[in-house]
Amino acid sequence: MSGVIQERRVEGKAKEILLKALALRSVEDIPKIQEDVTNKTIVILKVTPLAQKSLEELKSSVEQLYEFATSVGGDIARLGDERVVITPPGVKIWRGLQ
Repeated sequence: MSGVIQERRVEGKAKEILLKALALRSVEDIPKIQEDVTNKTIVILKVTPLAQKSLEELKSSVEQLYEFATSVGGDIARLGDERVVITPPGVKIWRGLQ
């Protein structure tokens, strides 16, 4: 499962925010995800592939991504049982009335 909205550069405007859908298969995927978020990409991450391999690795990976997202001013939230969304700085996730 992989989908990408291609980046468009508009002359005189800031770089647009992109959206990617990726599958988290191992902890080795984390640096690329962090790079994407740093480069103004919203990442929708399917965590099922890693969950099927190791719940401990999944837990550790999500903790690393949480620490990263909050440290750069981004946001992270669960989307149902199988997905997590991670946003770049300046993009917050609406969580409804709390």
